Amino acid sequence: MKKILLITTLLISTLAASAQKNTSQSYIEKFKDDAIKIMHETGIPASIVLGVAMHESGCGNSTIAQNLNNQFGVKGYNTVVYTKHNKKVRTSYKRYDSVFDSFQDFARIMTERKQFSHLADALTHYDYKGWAKGIQRAGYAGSRRWASQVLGIINRYNLNDLDENPANQTQLADATTKQQ
Repeated sequence: MKKILLITTLLISTLAASAQKNTSQSYIEKFKDDAIKIMHETGIPASIVLGVAMHESGCGNSTIAQNLNNQFGVKGYNTVVYTKHNKKVRTSYKRYDSVFDSFQDFARIMTERKQFSHLADALTHYDYKGWAKGIQRAGYAGSRRWASQVLGIINRYNLNDLDENPANQTQLADATTKQQ
């Protein structure tokens, strides 16, 4: 009897833990409007904002995404302390009040830092491939596969559909609603 109770308890706790994780689809649904808003404000493709966030944060499931709302692994100037499992954790990653604030800071980095700002001048919000490759070439990530990984996410979930103009977004939303 104790064995069955133990197995049941483990199963319930495992299901509860997995239920708390974002899936790729839930992350997209939750934050696509924020990514589109950032695109209209800055010219950075929504697919890039969302694709990079999904890649860097594991769809919002990474420790820094969960505890600091930091979707992009952005480092800060001060040490931040947060509590995890009743222990204080010190980190140099930046804390944000919301995921949207993290998206805005990523856009600020892309448009204001000299190493990335040339991309906004050279590329449109339709050229997500150029953005991914340009961000990698400018030194955003150390991995040589980073751009292809981000592009893989964008292509897998058709995130480039978000880069269309607002009229097409309304048509896509209407078509999706009618299909359901």
